[in-house]
Amino acid sequence: MFFGGVGAILWALVSAIGTGWGFWDYKKGLTGVQWSFFLALAVIVIFLFGFWYDRKKEKKKFGLLRILGAGSALGYVGWMLSIIYTGATLPAIHDITTDLADPPSFSALQIRADNLDKVPECGENANGLSPVQRWSVCHQEAYPDIRSVRIEKPVAEIMAKAERLVEDRGWELAISDPATGRVEATATSTLFRFKDDIVLRVRPTEDGTGSIIDMRSVSRVGQSDLGVNAKRIRAFLADLSGTTTTN
Repeated sequence: MFFGGVGAILWALVSAIGTGWGFWDYKKGLTGVQWSFFLALAVIVIFLFGFWYDRKKEKKKFGLLRILGAGSALGYVGWMLSIIYTGATLPAIHDITTDLADPPSFSALQIRADNLDKVPECGENANGLSPVQRWSVCHQEAYPDIRSVRIEKPVAEIMAKAERLVEDRGWELAISDPATGRVEATATSTLFRFKDDIVLRVRPTEDGTGSIIDMRSVSRVGQSDLGVNAKRIRAFLADLSGTTTTN
């Protein structure tokens, strides 16, 4: 039982790290994680049955390794269930932006060809909507707080700080062009090495003293991002501005 509980975690780690190192594609890696979850569930069920059986036989000792194995499995299952819950409560989209009407476009980086394929239907009266319209509805329902921000600092200062934040986060900078107010970079996840492309657009306010900032984060693979891109945008804009004001 100990080896089952710890083995489930190791199986998941190997599946993720192997994907990141290019030993197999991400779909096989996710399949490995799925089966490791089932293994952990089986360990918990066997542990509970064994606990019930030992109590029935009036056995007072319950092996430490069995408890450690079941505890490991329980912790892993709890973590996985939190991810499953997130996926069930958020729409299966992976392109998040502060400006739905005019999303910042990429120039140095290329957006995935299937970006708007298989967009789910959200809300009422979704039938007949185009993929872009369905994406917009899903986006508005799930992430109403993701909006443009205004910072009372000039564009050049915002651009300089944005570059520093990109560097601090370990993102791969693709382009930083103060003339057009554009920063593009790629973020890579730790284990699976999933890549998400980010573009920041900084435009001056009407009086030229402040800046309007928009951001977009798009996953290169997968249908659902489990809220990762929205979380990234929130954190980056919060760090960029300190205190943000929605535009």
